[in-house]
Amino acid sequence: MAQNRWQLTGKRAVVTGGSKGIGEATVEELLGLGAEVLAIARKQEDLDKLKAKHPERLHTLSADVSQAEGRTAVASWVQQEWGLLDILVNNAGTNIRKPTEAYTSEEYSFIMQTNLQSAFELNRLLYPMLQKSEQGNIVHVTSVAGLVHVRTGSIYGMTKAALTQLTRNLAVEWAKDGIRVNAVAPWYISTPLAQTVLQNPDFYNNVISRTPMQQIGKPEDVAGAVAFLCLPAAAYITGQTLAVDGGFTVNGFHPL
Repeated sequence: MAQNRWQLTGKRAVVTGGSKGIGEATVEELLGLGAEVLAIARKQEDLDKLKAKHPERLHTLSADVSQAEGRTAVASWVQQEWGLLDILVNNAGTNIRKPTEAYTSEEYSFIMQTNLQSAFELNRLLYPMLQKSEQGNIVHVTSVAGLVHVRTGSIYGMTKAALTQLTRNLAVEWAKDGIRVNAVAPWYISTPLAQTVLQNPDFYNNVISRTPMQQIGKPEDVAGAVAFLCLPAAAYITGQTLAVDGGFTVNGFHPL
C-alpha cells in the first residue's frame, strides 16, 4: 500500500511545453513513475525526438496552446483518447527581457497569452475531464519572478504572479471536485530559455552569489517537485507554491 503512494501507474497526464527543458524532464519523470503522458509542443520535430526516446506510454501532439485552436485540439485529443484526465502540468512559457517602458503591445499580448491565458483556458477546458478522475491534479510551473523581483521583465513577473494566485483560487474552488491545484516556482534552471542570459559570466556570478546552494538548478530538480505534487503521497497538499530555487527566495541579504 505504501509503495502505491509513490507511484503514478495508470494515471493519465498532459504536459504543455513538453519537448524541452523543464517540460521534457517532467514528461520523463511522470513516465518513470508509471503514468501515460501526452506531451504538447509547437514543433513536431522536437516531439518526434522525444517519442523516439520514449516509445512506451508517451503520446505527442503538436499544438500552440497560446491560441484557442491549439487548446481545443488538446481538449479534443484527451476527450477522444482517454475520456478523463488525472494530471495537467501547465508548463508552456516564454519571455522577452526589456525595460517596462520599451515593450510593445504585441509583446505584452504574446507573453500574456503564452504564459497565463494558455493555462487559464486549458484548466477550464479540461476541468470536466479532471473532475471525472476524482483525483485530478493541476500543477502550474510559475517562477520566483512571480514572488520577488529578479530583473526578468515586468510582464513575465506579472504572468507568474497571476499563476500563483490562480493556483490558490482554483485549489479552493475545485477542491469539492477532487481536484488539487499546486505550483512550482523555479529560480534559474539550466534550460534553453535561461542559457541566453546565463552565458554572460557577470550575470551568472550574480545569480550564484544570491543562491545559497551556489549552483544553477537542473530541469529534473523541478520535474521531481512537479511529480511529487501529483503523487497520492501528496494527497493533502493543495493551493501551495513550492519554490525550487536553491534557497534564493529565503536568502535575504548576505554580506559574504
